[in-house]
Amino acid sequence: MLNGLWLSFFIVASVAGVVRWFGGDPGVWAAMVESLFNMAKLSVDVMLLLFGTLTLWLGFLKIAEKAGLVDLLAKLLGPLFAKLMPEVPRGHPALGLITLNFAANGLGLDNAATPIGLKAMRALQDINPSATTASNAQILFLVLNASSLTLLPVTIFMYRAQQGAADPTLVFLPILIATSASSLVGLLSVAFMQRLRIFHPVVLAYMVPSALLLGGFMALLATLSATALASLSSLLGNMTLFGIIMSFLILGMVRKVPVYETFVEGAKEGFQVAKDLLPYLVAMLCAVGVLRASGALEFGLDGIRWLVDWLQWDSRFVDALPTAMVKPFSGSAARAMLIETMQSQGVDSFPALVAATIQGSTETTFYVLAVYFGAVGIQRARHAVGCALLAEFAGVVAAISVCYWFFG
Repeated sequence: MLNGLWLSFFIVASVAGVVRWFGGDPGVWAAMVESLFNMAKLSVDVMLLLFGTLTLWLGFLKIAEKAGLVDLLAKLLGPLFAKLMPEVPRGHPALGLITLNFAANGLGLDNAATPIGLKAMRALQDINPSATTASNAQILFLVLNASSLTLLPVTIFMYRAQQGAADPTLVFLPILIATSASSLVGLLSVAFMQRLRIFHPVVLAYMVPSALLLGGFMALLATLSATALASLSSLLGNMTLFGIIMSFLILGMVRKVPVYETFVEGAKEGFQVAKDLLPYLVAMLCAVGVLRASGALEFGLDGIRWLVDWLQWDSRFVDALPTAMVKPFSGSAARAMLIETMQSQGVDSFPALVAATIQGSTETTFYVLAVYFGAVGIQRARHAVGCALLAEFAGVVAAISVCYWFFG
């Protein structure tokens, strides 16, 4: 899948280059070659900050894990999992791994969450009666992953900081709202397909307070101006980020965890994860850069923009759509599209803010499907793809709508 996507970028760019060349623009080839080297350099610049970000957060996450926070969350969520995943026995190791995976996703550590998610999928496969057909629990786990359970998108903050944003956490609240919409749609779609008792008193005891809290929060936000919304998003983003760090450290201290040694242990894992990402980032950023330099990407966007203008809609969001279009297939391609949008449009431009929100509130549906199910030999995904894509679509629509609300 990724081979075809990556190769198609170069093929389309080549065709567009030939068209522009015959159209009297011989400089297109020089621009495409220059873009290759520029994007390769940009990849290294991005990786320098990514090394620090993943190393930092996996270090803190290891402290939380050893302090028993993951086990505590598994116990607190046990009754909920018992209703949503009734075939998983109480206390099964899969529940702790699922909780840790959700925690990593919630912190925006998508690359760090993948190895944990694979362990959780293998644990669920151990109790799957079929060797090739996805179980209900596996489908729910995958769809919730594909719906992007992001509560604190630190990697998005990192990309914005790397591109020179005055306030990297500006998109905190838009992402929180958009990812809530995608996760809710994902959960409800799976519940419908699996006939889960979503209105069971136990499930409602978990969901209703959360829904009321989120609804009340959104009602409060509706009373604020765009300037006040942006300021509040920045304040809450920074406070939440530092508050989580301090809670991990304090909990580790109370549980007598050697916090420094544990942090270093987790940081080493983060360094390894970041190191493995560089080849993928170089590959995708260079492909996207060539696509942009050839004029092919702009040509496609012009077609969409014409349609939006014909419908008499505001078309500023169109420049953010490349991130949305490739996100279901590849996280690295979407990441490259996001960075390229920040570079070409400006990091705090409306399209860049929409692209960052989409990146933080959607997931790589087909990639997650291929990796998670492929790792355990699942061949029949059943309703997993449809539910995941529905959640993806909800996330994109919500991201665009929320950005118009917040940033005008």
